[in-house]
Amino acid sequence: MQDWSDLTVLVTGGTGSFGRKFTETMLREYRPKKIIVFSRDELKQHEMRMAGFDHPSLRYFIGDVRDCDRLRRAMNGVDVVVHAAALKQVPSCEYNPFEAIKTNVLGGQNVIEAAIDRGVQKAMALSTDKAVNPINLYGASKLCAEKLFVQGNAYSGEAGTRLACVRYGNVVGSRGSVIPVFEKQKEAGKITITDGRMTRFWITLRQGVEFVIRCIELMHGGEVFVPKIPSMRIADLAATVAPGCEVEYVGIRPGEKLHEVLVSRDESRYTLELDDMYVIQPVHPWWMAPVYDGAKPLPEGFKYASDTNDQWLSVEDLRTMIGDSHGGQTGH
Repeated sequence: MQDWSDLTVLVTGGTGSFGRKFTETMLREYRPKKIIVFSRDELKQHEMRMAGFDHPSLRYFIGDVRDCDRLRRAMNGVDVVVHAAALKQVPSCEYNPFEAIKTNVLGGQNVIEAAIDRGVQKAMALSTDKAVNPINLYGASKLCAEKLFVQGNAYSGEAGTRLACVRYGNVVGSRGSVIPVFEKQKEAGKITITDGRMTRFWITLRQGVEFVIRCIELMHGGEVFVPKIPSMRIADLAATVAPGCEVEYVGIRPGEKLHEVLVSRDESRYTLELDDMYVIQPVHPWWMAPVYDGAKPLPEGFKYASDTNDQWLSVEDLRTMIGDSHGGQTGH
């Protein structure tokens, strides 16, 4: 376990769903010397402060990950960076492709360069299941960002900044999740589903934050950490959130998959399995050979996909997750 009490932590995209929960958890449980919320929207920062995020160790920095100079200034004296800033709406990224690249790819490069230049100890980037075998620009941009954070270790040398990623699925309670959409549609008595066969991985904000913190403590540099999390069919999800409602099937949308994958077959050849996660190792890890006690290789041809998962959410499980996501998201 890492002692966070003498560390300064910066989180990009700090006013987003993950950033708020991460900040809340850090302040309540880990108490770092300083935590810096880095984001580009002054209104969201003001709203976050008014919601109770106003602690002596908390700082708010206006800035965009597209601006490397501002990142360097913000990272002065910083020990740990959590990179959560991204454009993540699939249709928006398709309609504004250059903007998606500037934020998700070049922004990732800027975070890496600023972290290395300022001597940051560790930088952890958040990724998504859509980065695996991507079929839309959002997924492709996140795959590219993953590769930057893995191979970016080559720029920092053996004793420099360590860079890694976490990759997980849909977050219950996050902005843009389908659950609030179903809850809103429920008021009219009718919900829309793209395809009843569709499956997705699910994780709560709290679980995501705790996983990121644990992986920061574990990381050697160049890994992609994947939690073992349950799946659920979208049709079952809708029946849980909006029971008794009329269902209209509207067809799968452009850039959308029927099922998601968190570890592909090709990746599984250099992936280790731990009790509660998979660790995808870097293919060219000249800077360091990570060692994980109790880790074992995956069987030939293994794929970690939402439709062949051995963990499935029950109705009761999902209701508990939704209840957890609604409680304690603002303030601490």
